[in-house]
Formats: sequence, C-alpha cells, structure tokens
Amino acid sequence: RRGIGLQTAIAASAWVLADRRALEQILANLLDNAVKYSPEGSRVLVRARPEGSRLRISVEDAGPGIDARHLARLFERFYRVDPGRSRELGGTGLGLSIVKHLVEAMGGSVGVESEAGKGSTFYFELPVAER
Repeated sequence: RRGIGLQTAIAASAWVLADRRALEQILANLLDNAVKYSPEGSRVLVRARPEGSRLRISVEDAGPGIDARHLARLFERFYRVDPGRSRELGGTGLGLSIVKHLVEAMGGSVGVESEAGKGSTFYFELPVAER
C-alpha cells in the first residue's frame, strides 16, 4: 500500500508452546504499528532467534523512533507518545498493552529498543519448548 517491504530472518531451530491465535494477534499488532509509523518505501524486518532458554521474536521498523522518556510506558493501556499524531494515524492506544497481556499469559516478556530518529524494535520472548 505504501511500498513498505517485509523481510524475515527466522531461525529454524527453536520451538515454543504457544496459543496460535494469541501469536497471530501479537504479530498483527506489532506489524500494524511498524507499517503505520514507517516511511514510504522502507522495510519492516521480523526476526526469530533463540536466546538461551527463550525464543525472541522482534519487529524492527524504520520509523521516527521513540524518545527514551516514553519507553517505560509504551505497553500501558491508552498511552500514546504523541496523542495528536496517533489520532491522525488511527488506533486506540491498546495494541501494545494487548501484546503485553497475551505474551505474559504465555509465560513471556516484552520489550522495546528505540532511539529518536533511528527506528524501533519491539520484541517478545517466549520459553523454548522441549521436543
């Protein structure tokens, strides 16, 4: 729609025991945000790689980035970095809090790495399942 490409880097060696619908919702919310805030012609990168006893799945965008003072509150219900811009782009301010709730219900954790002007990487980690 805006020429934003999707790339993946998925490690084939890790499995998680997870709720499929919850994973779909988590990825849909993270990808929706990444596309919403990325500039035309950029790319969104989805990675999945084992990190010790957990699998980290991340969504990296080329958006404007987020100032450090906002990072701790991003997963709170209704929190918006820029309320005016968020209304313009749509959304309710609930997407990331839903992500956090679903991930934590599966025994995982969420996080974000971002710097103003340099894009953002939102990630979640789930326990690796034994085969």
